[in-house]
Amino acid sequence: MKRVFGVVAALVLLGGVAFALLRSPGGDPGPKVVTVTGVIGSEKRDFFKDPAVIAELAAQGLKVEAQTTGSWLMSESKVDQLDFTFPASLSPAEAIRKQLQVKDAPIRPFYSPLVVLAHQSTAKVLARNGLASQDQNSRVWTFKMDEYLTLVKAGRKWEELAGAKDESDLSGSIFMTTTDPAESSSGALYIALVSYLLNNHQVVSNDTEVQQTRGVLQTLTAKQGIQKSSSDEPFRDFLSNVGNPLVLAYESQAAQLTVEGKSTGDMVVLYPDTTISSDHTIVGRTEAGQKLANLLRDNERLRKLEATYGFRPQSDPKAFGLQTAGRENPAFAAELAPAGVKQAPVPESAVLAKLVDAAKGK
Repeated sequence: MKRVFGVVAALVLLGGVAFALLRSPGGDPGPKVVTVTGVIGSEKRDFFKDPAVIAELAAQGLKVEAQTTGSWLMSESKVDQLDFTFPASLSPAEAIRKQLQVKDAPIRPFYSPLVVLAHQSTAKVLARNGLASQDQNSRVWTFKMDEYLTLVKAGRKWEELAGAKDESDLSGSIFMTTTDPAESSSGALYIALVSYLLNNHQVVSNDTEVQQTRGVLQTLTAKQGIQKSSSDEPFRDFLSNVGNPLVLAYESQAAQLTVEGKSTGDMVVLYPDTTISSDHTIVGRTEAGQKLANLLRDNERLRKLEATYGFRPQSDPKAFGLQTAGRENPAFAAELAPAGVKQAPVPESAVLAKLVDAAKGK
């Protein structure tokens, strides 16, 4: 997987400075606390630093110390010396599980679908041109992926869309900003989603189909120039009104700010009518790492906290909707299927690797 994704050791920053997520409890020591070391994606940093999460894990006898890095860079970390590895999707987790020769299947405690972020004025232009629509009851926006790809393949520019000339920030080629698919799960999942749509809404499964999608995948990647390795960076750029009008993000990133009552400006969350979900998947190498994985999936208190950070707990399907109910600016879909959002499957890891290579022009 290292060769396929072209990830060199020089790019591995081990997530910068490791952060301790729990201080030793004072007073009554309670249960014996075991330190669990691991590596996580940046989108989970705030969750693990939350005092309520720290306290609940301590009550269960765990103290977590973790570093952050891109999901596809994790295999370059010293995972054979860590208790757990927690990327943002199943494919890198499976690769790490095989690398470590862990027999147990990795655990997916929560997930987050990919969404498109736009400002209110951009969303209105998209709607005027048949690229997006808003449900008048739920206020949830959807983004029409096939129509979007048709414009991309035709090389259309924003200026050609009705109403775009009135918006100073809508100019140049139409595309989405994503993370680097060779380093980050969200970028790789975008490549998986687009390839599925280009392949007549069927998962890409062989070299011929990879080659048939290569041209569009490479175009979508090349238009972006230098891509970031962390999903946090393009999200923060969007909030600062910097960069491209359309940004691919995890739903959890926008939902976390909303649940916390923080300003999102005029952000609109658009659900692709066909999307793909990021299954946050943890590989427990040791007994302590496996215990953490089980707690994140099964502990009721932790599941509720996961939802407050915008994640959708696998074992509690209604938790996310309860946290985001009544929100209109932006509005979130309590459930995806009733909102008309279909799910694309993720290709096998080896095929996904070839798709990413194709997107990167290799």
